[in-house]
Parts: sequence; structure tokens; C-alpha cells
Amino acid sequence: MEKGVPMCLVTVLLFALTCSLASASDPSPLQDFCVAINSSTSAVFVNGKFCKDPKIVTVDDFFFSGLQIPGNTANRLGSNVTRVNVDLLPGLNTLGISLARVDIAPYGVNPPHLHPLGTEITMVAEGTLYVGFVTSDPDNRLFTKVLNKGDVFVFPIGHIHFQFNVGKTNAVAFAGFSSQNPGLITIADAVFGSNPPINPDVLTKAFQVDKNVINYLEQQFK
Repeated sequence: MEKGVPMCLVTVLLFALTCSLASASDPSPLQDFCVAINSSTSAVFVNGKFCKDPKIVTVDDFFFSGLQIPGNTANRLGSNVTRVNVDLLPGLNTLGISLARVDIAPYGVNPPHLHPLGTEITMVAEGTLYVGFVTSDPDNRLFTKVLNKGDVFVFPIGHIHFQFNVGKTNAVAFAGFSSQNPGLITIADAVFGSNPPINPDVLTKAFQVDKNVINYLEQQFK
């Protein structure tokens, strides 16, 4: 599989760049590049990242290594996402793209989630994935497809989507995003694992189930 990974990365990056050029949601650069200063000590928040002085930028600001390493899927979902966004690759700042590797064990799932700030385009490198997304109200239309090695699928920005391994072997996919930091909201975690918790009465009414069901679900996501 390792021999095929570079071509996968090139393909996904090209698709992500195409998405970015078509409809970039991130700030556009006003100079050759704006390498991010990733500091957790600043009390100032900006829409994006502060730029490093170009005179002290190095080649490593544009480099990341590690996507050839499989993610650990020994968890309750059987999946692992290795993200390469502006926090790990400062050179992405203002360029409107990022990347992720998705590892899913047999019958594992990358659960329903959405990216509020970017479109996702995914290519399967190994295995077989059942993927899909749901449109907005009032239609709530479900689009699904079974993807095999080499297949590509697009998840529009802000739409709930998922990937499920329906094969008997590990699945690997690479995803490109039209944002340097597309954001992530995992539906179950957000609804049942929020901090502080959403009032169970709200969820009982919203989901039209017994309150004991809501209490049980909230316990699972603590």
C-alpha cells in the first residue's frame, strides 16, 4: 500500500486545490505565503493565524511527515483520523486547503459528522467504504455510495456525512478539504456529550423517546 500512497496524496491535494480555487472560504493570501505562528500563549484571537516573518520561514514550515503510518483503530468506533491542518503544517495558512488520513477497521465507522468550514473530497486508497451525506431541511435527502479502491466522493460543506467499512479488511482513505482548518462537529458527541450537558428534557422532546434513553446515551458520552 505504501507505494501507492504518494499518488493518492497528489490526487487528493489536486482535488482539494480545485475546490479551494472554485470557492475558497478561507482568507486569501496577500503575499507569497503567510506561514502561521502556532502559539497557545497569545491572548489575541484572529480569523486565521498570525504570519511568521518571511525572513525566518524555513522549508520545514511547508512539510509534514507521517501519513504513511496507519492510525490506531482500537477504539469503540474502530476508526482513526489523522488530520494535517494549519496547526500541524503552518505553511497551509491562507492557502485554503488541508488533508487527512482516515483509517477504519472492518465494520468500523467514522460516525456522522460535519465540517462547518470546508468541503471534503475523499479518495479510497484501500478497502471498501459505504459513505453518504444528508441534505438540509426540509428534504433531508440521503445520498450514499459504496466506494472501492481508487473511488472518489465529495461531501459538500456543512452537510452531515459518514464513512463505514463494509469490507473484511482495513480501509484507508485520504481526504482533502477546501479550508486550512475545516472544523469538525461529531453529531453524537455534540448532542449527548456537550459540556455542560443539554437538558435531558430538551433531548427527550426533540428525539421523541423516553427520558431514560436520553440519560443512557448521555452516560455513554461522558
